[in-house]
Amino acid sequence: MRVKVVCVGGGPAGLYLSVLLKLHDPSHDVTVHERGPEGSTYGWGVTYWRPLLERLRAHDPESARAMEAHSVHWREGVAHIRDQERDLTTRHRGDQGHGIGRHRLLDLLADRARGLGVHLAFGSEIPADRLPDADLVVAADGVHSALRTRHADHFGTRLTTGPHPYIWLGTTKVFEAFTHSFVRTEHGWIWCYGYPYGPGRSTCVIECGPGTFTGLGLDRAGEAEGLALLEKIFADILDGHPLTGRTGTGGAARWETFRTVTNRTWHRGNLVLVGDAAHTTHYSVGAGTSLALEDAAALAAALRDQPDVPRALDRYERERRAALLPAQSAARHSARWYADLPRYIGLPPEQMFALLGQRHSPLLPYVPPQLYYRLDRAAGRLETLRRFKRWAGPRLARRAQHRADRHG
Repeated sequence: MRVKVVCVGGGPAGLYLSVLLKLHDPSHDVTVHERGPEGSTYGWGVTYWRPLLERLRAHDPESARAMEAHSVHWREGVAHIRDQERDLTTRHRGDQGHGIGRHRLLDLLADRARGLGVHLAFGSEIPADRLPDADLVVAADGVHSALRTRHADHFGTRLTTGPHPYIWLGTTKVFEAFTHSFVRTEHGWIWCYGYPYGPGRSTCVIECGPGTFTGLGLDRAGEAEGLALLEKIFADILDGHPLTGRTGTGGAARWETFRTVTNRTWHRGNLVLVGDAAHTTHYSVGAGTSLALEDAAALAAALRDQPDVPRALDRYERERRAALLPAQSAARHSARWYADLPRYIGLPPEQMFALLGQRHSPLLPYVPPQLYYRLDRAAGRLETLRRFKRWAGPRLARRAQHRADRHG
């Protein structure tokens, strides 16, 4: 059945949904409205992992091939700790990760959408109080979604702000692996995650506690002064390369605190939320782009299989809520691991770095770290314990969501 779809927001979710809708039925009338000019997106590189690429190939092999061809990948993680007594580095093997520039990803998806007949309207802002005439309006306008905010009472939107300031930066230092660095200053610990995403380019996400942030004067520093201080702190991993705070929009990168978004429901009439408008997961698990693309794939499949739009939206929300539980659990516990950094940073290096890799575990906050380390090593020989960890994570996430909904 031919439908008219308007996507508000030209990020990964809106563009990929438009691609899949046209692949499922070329007669669909699909328009993507993006309020910014073409090519003006903010940000540096985004990450994803090998299983996502396999799923994308099943939906649209052409866009998956283009995405892989323009990505860099790694199989190792590197971690550094530096304080007055220690200067340690360790490596570990892991799953294959990929990095791609956000600009590049959006260009690839926009080109694919145009080739399939999607109308892309850049510099076009849809007023939140006047929805366009369409069978379906998709709010793909991000964490600050104007369409969601307009109907926040209906959606049951809940916004929770985390305690740690963070900043998303670029650098010309090309990391050879996904890199963590923890540095102790006179005002407390500060850390970064760095990963490559293209020729001569990497992303650095830098985070610290509120006391460290104000103690170092980062709350008062101008952009140039702040970047110079961060370059000095992380000189060991930057190897003389600068940090860059200017994004594609031409504005300065800003320190922010992460906003966790949840909604009691994801649709209202013919308006539906996708990606960060519907849900966010802490950046330390690197899942935001992946979840946005998977939202788009699930919504496109529901609309293909169920001609009745309200029933299709019910199915989409039901399926994606269930699928999100493990990622939400992992993100919540990962953020908690960094908040509890003093609990782990003094451990012997091999134990600390092993627990860094286990930060998604729902059990780790409740078990003494050294005991957990011994249990986790044993778990390589005890599949029962691993199955229990996989079972416990989604259930704890569901309980946390139920508590949030009751008190929202």
